Amino acid sequence: MNEFAAIDFETANWQSTSVCSVGVVVIKEGNIEDKYYSLIHPAPNFYSRRNTAVHGLTREDTEEAPAFPTVWREILPMIKGLPLVAHNSVFDEGCLKAVHALYEMVYPGYPFYCTYRLARKSFKGLENYQLHTVSAYCGYDLTRHHHALADAEACAAIMLKLLEAPNCLLSQRK
Repeated sequence: MNEFAAIDFETANWQSTSVCSVGVVVIKEGNIEDKYYSLIHPAPNFYSRRNTAVHGLTREDTEEAPAFPTVWREILPMIKGLPLVAHNSVFDEGCLKAVHALYEMVYPGYPFYCTYRLARKSFKGLENYQLHTVSAYCGYDLTRHHHALADAEACAAIMLKLLEAPNCLLSQRK
C-alpha cells in the first residue's frame, strides 16, 4: 500500500454531522502528492464551547463556508480509488458516513485504515497513542494539533512510518 489519502475532520459540536473543517493529504509512491484544507458550514450550525476550546473554530469562522457537498465535490477527484487513513478512524469515518447520510449522498464504502490501532500493534511501549505522541515518535512535529490539515499530515507521516515497520501487517502487502 503505497498510495492513500489521510483525512481528518473537526466538528462544531458533539454531532458527527457537524463537520466544520477537513484536511486531506494524498500520498502516492510514498510522497505527498496533494493537500487540501477547507472550512465547512456545519450542520447543525452551532458550536459547543468544548469543541471550540479544542480546535479554536467558531460560528463566525464558518458562517460563509461552503456546505459539505460542495467541499466533498472538490475532494472526490483527489481521493478517487484510494484507501482512506485516519487516526482514530472510527471518528472520521463516522463523520463521513453521517454527512453523506445527512445530505442524502451515496456513501461508496471507502476502505479505512486506522493509524491509532495500527500504531498500538506496531509501536510498542509509547506513553500513549494519541496523535501528537505517535506523530512525534514518527518524526512529525505536530505544532498545530486539531487543525484538520496538520492532523491529516501527522496521520500521513504515521502511516508512512507504519508501512516501513517490519511488524506492520500492511507493510507486508506493499
